[in-house]
Amino acid sequence: MAHTRLSVIDLSSAGRQPMANEDGTVVIAYNGEVYNYRELRDRFALDRKGHSFRSRTDTEVALHLYEELGEEFLRYLNGMFALALWDGRRRRLLLARDPFGVKPLFLWRDGNRLLFSSEIKAFMADPSFEPRPSAEALYHYLSLDYVPGALTAFEGVTEVRPGTAVVVEADGSGERSWSFFGIDGEVRDMTEEEAVERSLELVDRSVRRQLVSDVPVGVMLSGGMDSSTLVALMAEARGGGDFHTFSIGFRKASYDESGYAAMIGERFGTTHHRVMVTPEEVADLLPGYLAYVDEPYADGSAIPTYMLARLAREYVTVLLSGEGGDEVFAGYDTHAAYKVRRMYRRIPGPLRSLTRAVVDMLPVSYSKLSFDFKAKRFVRGAELDVPSSHFYWRVVLDEQAKNEVLRDGGWEKYPPTADLFERRFSRSFLRDDLNRLLELDMSFHLPDDLMVKNDRMTMAHSLEARVPFTDPELVRFLFTVPVCRKMPGLRKKNLLRKAMRNRLPAPVVKKKKVGLEMPYSSWLRKELRDLAGDALSPSRIRDITALDPQGVQELWNSHQRGNADHGRALWGILNYVMWYDLYIRDRSFRSYLRRSGDSTE
Repeated sequence: MAHTRLSVIDLSSAGRQPMANEDGTVVIAYNGEVYNYRELRDRFALDRKGHSFRSRTDTEVALHLYEELGEEFLRYLNGMFALALWDGRRRRLLLARDPFGVKPLFLWRDGNRLLFSSEIKAFMADPSFEPRPSAEALYHYLSLDYVPGALTAFEGVTEVRPGTAVVVEADGSGERSWSFFGIDGEVRDMTEEEAVERSLELVDRSVRRQLVSDVPVGVMLSGGMDSSTLVALMAEARGGGDFHTFSIGFRKASYDESGYAAMIGERFGTTHHRVMVTPEEVADLLPGYLAYVDEPYADGSAIPTYMLARLAREYVTVLLSGEGGDEVFAGYDTHAAYKVRRMYRRIPGPLRSLTRAVVDMLPVSYSKLSFDFKAKRFVRGAELDVPSSHFYWRVVLDEQAKNEVLRDGGWEKYPPTADLFERRFSRSFLRDDLNRLLELDMSFHLPDDLMVKNDRMTMAHSLEARVPFTDPELVRFLFTVPVCRKMPGLRKKNLLRKAMRNRLPAPVVKKKKVGLEMPYSSWLRKELRDLAGDALSPSRIRDITALDPQGVQELWNSHQRGNADHGRALWGILNYVMWYDLYIRDRSFRSYLRRSGDSTE
């Protein structure tokens, strides 16, 4: 085992890892934070049971808790973590990842060897590792702009799924995996007032837990409901706004929420900072930021988050982030669209066909979440079943469009990407379809997209990002709330808005969700056109055997003519090409890590 430490709790050398128990028979290497470690130390009387503590870290509590409870100790951890624990007495390795996939954990099997790491690039240090692109991962990546599930972009490398433990016997006698986190979803009868009060209580408790730190803590502040709530509750817990907040700004008005963020900073008296994202800065960070992700990844909020973290590191070591709020409180347009779909489908088929024809004629707009974007997504997806309709709101390239940018050969052996959503939806034990959609978001979009951005872009600057809305106690409670309380009518994030209406400025409580994204659709036609045009040229694409140069070129030309907005698809392919150069063709990713000047302590 090897470990690189970012010191957050107990900054002394006593917190160094790998960490062993008193007699050296159990050793742990651990990435993350367990926020309830003090409670667990007292609850299970670890001091009175003979354990000798040499540090004040949560790591040592987890280590001794395993000695007392065995594998079951994972069920009691409230936090974010990826851990490897070697039990020398049993000759057994335990690997585990937190319930919401905040922290990454990868596996690579080479014959009778198993290697594990929180970064895929670690495997590159092994002479036996030959990096090869996974065709299946590319197939699904083109639909989502991220690699879903246990797949990774590298053939033979897998990712441990959230809330999962893997146990490996050293004598080769067996390997097993099991889930240590679940949601029973037994809905209880409660008034809206009760649901609001309990929700606020649990969010507040989560924020207070996650403020435990021996280093400065700040907040990523977008100006939306989730991050504004964190600022308000942190200010209450701290007795004032004596902390730093950080926001992102754009010149394009429909993408810019920095005015709302400044409003929150002024309201609570924080020391507020704003980072302006420009196409010139984005171009400068391509492709280097991907060296911290290790996989093709095209979430448009990644580079802005990288820039925010770079500035924040000058002031803090921990950042609170609002990720997860939409997944647990029902905050996405697709959640409201699910309800509208049921009414829309009562309209006779011929009228729906006419509606679609009219909507398809709407001119392309490059504004964020424009009416034409939402309308086209809705009328096309509404004809599908519930999980497929939900998927259609997120899809980048559907099956037909993917086939046009992929070279012929063998793609039919992979299931349509929508099947991944449908299978997860059908396996759910939850009774209400909206709750099943929220669970679906927590299975894919949250861990495979949002948490990748949150973790990699902050850790690139030796920052720890904490996500209070993924508190297990909070999440479990919200799945017991009747859907009519969670989303009455089409009111998204109803419980959180009601809980915070007297704590936040009215414009913030009432504003529509915007979300962090870059205006790459317009940038690809103007400021980034030369850079992207070169990377997506037939001569560059031809080297990637899976992609069809002509198909990619036709997508590019259509976007340049303004026939359709292919910005998300082209941004995804662009990032895939750059990843391919960094890790497969040139293997030059290390040069960007050195150039960045960022380091971990």
